[in-house]
Amino acid sequence: MTRLAELPERGVIEVGGEGREDFLQGLVSNDVTQAVPGRAAWAALLTPQGKWLADFFILADGDRLLLDCERAQAPSLLQRLSRFRLRSKVTLRAAEELSVYAAWDGTPTETPTGQAIVATDPRLPEAGWRVLSATPLPATAFETDWDRHRLALGLPDGSRDLEAEKTILLEAGFDELHGVSWTKGCYLGQELTARTKYRGLIKRRLVPVSVSGALPPPGTPVLRNAAEVGTMRSGRDQSGLAVLRIEALHATLTCGDATLTPHIPAWMVLPEAVGQ
Repeated sequence: MTRLAELPERGVIEVGGEGREDFLQGLVSNDVTQAVPGRAAWAALLTPQGKWLADFFILADGDRLLLDCERAQAPSLLQRLSRFRLRSKVTLRAAEELSVYAAWDGTPTETPTGQAIVATDPRLPEAGWRVLSATPLPATAFETDWDRHRLALGLPDGSRDLEAEKTILLEAGFDELHGVSWTKGCYLGQELTARTKYRGLIKRRLVPVSVSGALPPPGTPVLRNAAEVGTMRSGRDQSGLAVLRIEALHATLTCGDATLTPHIPAWMVLPEAVGQ
């Protein structure tokens, strides 16, 4: 049976107008044309220096594009996008009438979604679907259930796992998880993102970890033999995500009073010597 959970920490921004696609295409990391009815695109907005500011799903719905984003970031994201609007024929607004849900396991047709907007999560097949609805849907799971599911898959959750003006997309799996287009042309921060990929400059990765002991708070330093090799990010129960230096991915680590054991997801591509 499909599991459906409302995500109250998510909000929606509507991008309308005939220039909506071209407007976003020059700003975000992914090819906006990948967002079609039934399938979302996952993309990020970067600083000119190629550092993460926000990420969101783009869903196509008639003559508008809908950005499924962090609710807490929606006002600042809307403000940032408005600065780039200039003479573009686009409209921007917070779509407060829409609620965000995640669905996974089974098929979306098993869940009564009515007139909801349903699109495949493009990151992994196991990630399921994104659902936007103006009317309440009968949830069959809790937000915490979705959180456990995405942690097990190694999927980042915005500012819980990424650091504004610091995180590089390829550290957080945006390449393997289909969050970057290498063919669409220029966008804000594109130069550093491309250079990072083609020069192999990645020194850290965000990876799932199992936690033995009390779950460390986000930001707690991760140590290997007393040397700092990363930081803890989001977590729940005995699972979490941590940003770790590449050379520490196959070591047993300490974090606060806990022991961390990294787990490399099947989708993650590491330098050959590290993956052995």
